[in-house]
Amino acid sequence: MLKESVIENVLTAALEQCADFGEIYVEQTQKNTISMTNGTVDTALSGRDKGAGIRLFYGNQAVYAYTNDLSEKNLIQTAKTAAFAMKGKNKTARVFDFTKHLENNYNVIQKMPDSISKKQKINVMRGASSAAFLYSDIISQTILKYQDIVQNVLIANTMGTFAQDERVRTRMTVESVASSQTEKQSGHFGPGASMGFELFEKIDMEQVARNASRIAVTMLKADVCPSKKMSVVIENGFGGVIFHEACGHGLEATAIARNASVFAGKLGHKIASSIVTAVDDGTIQNAWGSANIDDEGTPTRKNILIENGILKSYLIDKLNGKKMNMDTTGSARRESYKYAPTSRMTNTYIAAGNTKPADIIADTEYGLYAKCMGGGSVDPATGVFNFAVLEGYMIRNGKIAEPVRGATLIGKGNEILMRIDRVGNNLKSAQGMCGSISGSIPTNVGQPMIRVSEITVGGRG
Repeated sequence: MLKESVIENVLTAALEQCADFGEIYVEQTQKNTISMTNGTVDTALSGRDKGAGIRLFYGNQAVYAYTNDLSEKNLIQTAKTAAFAMKGKNKTARVFDFTKHLENNYNVIQKMPDSISKKQKINVMRGASSAAFLYSDIISQTILKYQDIVQNVLIANTMGTFAQDERVRTRMTVESVASSQTEKQSGHFGPGASMGFELFEKIDMEQVARNASRIAVTMLKADVCPSKKMSVVIENGFGGVIFHEACGHGLEATAIARNASVFAGKLGHKIASSIVTAVDDGTIQNAWGSANIDDEGTPTRKNILIENGILKSYLIDKLNGKKMNMDTTGSARRESYKYAPTSRMTNTYIAAGNTKPADIIADTEYGLYAKCMGGGSVDPATGVFNFAVLEGYMIRNGKIAEPVRGATLIGKGNEILMRIDRVGNNLKSAQGMCGSISGSIPTNVGQPMIRVSEITVGGRG
């Protein structure tokens, strides 16, 4: 995207005020989105964006500047502006030895999004919308969104890194709304992957839409959930959002370096039940959060965060690694060139155990079965969370009983980790968007079915 000579000149300008480290991140992105309500297209938008971010380190301080003008003259001026922000005294000259490494390609693409017509994309959406309506006559609305993104990045720095990556991601979300005379309930799913349009040969979006309608219809007819402390069985897939939010963010160096996490200083300590192993793996083939390199040009890798209950690793980027005197784990991510990178999750999950899901249910005398999780909130510094249950059922005498709605799970991440007393063998992942100081990024969450021995369940009953 830029000549090496241009990059060398930009980084030389960046070091004019004696920075310890200089980096340029260049991006070109093509994005297509289609929105549909009740089978009718609302919007169909396409757009391109390009730009560069320049980052400098001065000890443990950083300066970041970005621009959408990729001319050499402007990039050099942007670098100088960033450098002079630190008001150094001496100039320095550097010759950069850019060593290009052959990276693994974890995301082979079969059908690039630009090879597929808009009509083909809309037909898949309309099929899903129709299937959602046909599930029940009390489905009153369907809302769908399709998006594909092709992002090309180049990262070079004064340590000799010169890395490039092409990231292709495709996703479709579907929401079904069921209505009565007095209220509405909704169900939604949003499958996605680091794939092209071949995603929809692997996923039956009509079945996905029927499942969304099933949740909406079931919850519309359900009684309210009782409010009390009880055992909770959390299903696989998006159930992993609780670990992601309440625990995963607390393991990012973004929080650890500031001592703003309950897990700071706990490496080698037992922080979870001995049956819990948790992983963040940016190398899973075609997974939603995978990439060949992170947004600092470091190859992604599989990081064991918790092994048999023992905290083994944090997720670390370069700047926070300097503060912590620890090496990067290939975990630096950002939404775009407009954001400086920081440590973030990729594909994060609780590893599969040995217990059959049916045995977990049968072994639970009384509790809540959280089949599908919804959104929530968490304070990363304390791990205190509050998550809605999108689809829930009571468990009575070891059997799944009546559906209940309005349930929320309330607790602290570090306490819940210690109370996991069953881990199933049915690992599954689901897709979401994660927000933090470096913007909104695609992340996978996942887990097998787990049981928490006791958790506060909020409800209205």
